[in-house]
Amino acid sequence: MPTQTQAAQRFLGLHQAASPLLLPNPWDVGSARLLASLGFSALATTSAGFAATLGRLDGQVTRDEALAHAAAIVAATALPVSADLENCFADDPAGVAQTVRLAIGAGLAGCSVEDFTGDEDTPIYDRGLAADRVAAAAEAATTGPGRLILTARAENYLHGKPDLADTIARLQAYQQAGADVLYAPGLTTLADIEAVVSSVDRPVNVLALPAGPSVAELADAGVRRISVGSALAWAALGALTEAAQELRDHGTYTFMKLTATGRAAAQAAFRNPG
Repeated sequence: MPTQTQAAQRFLGLHQAASPLLLPNPWDVGSARLLASLGFSALATTSAGFAATLGRLDGQVTRDEALAHAAAIVAATALPVSADLENCFADDPAGVAQTVRLAIGAGLAGCSVEDFTGDEDTPIYDRGLAADRVAAAAEAATTGPGRLILTARAENYLHGKPDLADTIARLQAYQQAGADVLYAPGLTTLADIEAVVSSVDRPVNVLALPAGPSVAELADAGVRRISVGSALAWAALGALTEAAQELRDHGTYTFMKLTATGRAAAQAAFRNPG
């Protein structure tokens, strides 16, 4: 297994490849190993997907739980892993920095810090405070015994504030504060994504969405990383829900057409545990 610093260096290098880094989001050890077996180069946790495994909603997981989960995903494969750590479980910069130091200790190659407060009445941190939080995270990510690739997220579009100018200004401030990767989840038009990419000098991550551009279009726009957030976890739960409803309501088993695919994938992925 690579060291934490080696994993971080490898993860950063993947953002400079000829094609965008496709970063799938497993929600447990099994899904991490399965995705690794399918040939992906890196993984990222999903806060909502992990919360669902505990029977909770996004935002209802503690820092200790999130970091323990991240460490388990790190140990599951040899791939670099970045963690969705929400707002780093702190409002103040010092608390954010402490979360980043703990993330390095968990063996993560990267993590994200977002500017969503967790309070839908005042959902986004003041831009100045948000930049200070990124600066504290960046310092912790680069000055300790390890090295963490920091993704700074501008959450406007996920929380009822579709303001492209403010989003770009925030990403530029986060770049200045030391973020390695920039991310504004919720963008769906190619024009907006191109505007973001052209306005910053760091790799940009885009969240794949049903109404959004294709991987090929995002690559042409200069996007360096594409992730799917909780979508794979919801797809799995959606398949489970539809299969169970078919069994309950119709007494039929057409859902079993997928069992051979799932069994074969698991057998290939789990043949050599650890």
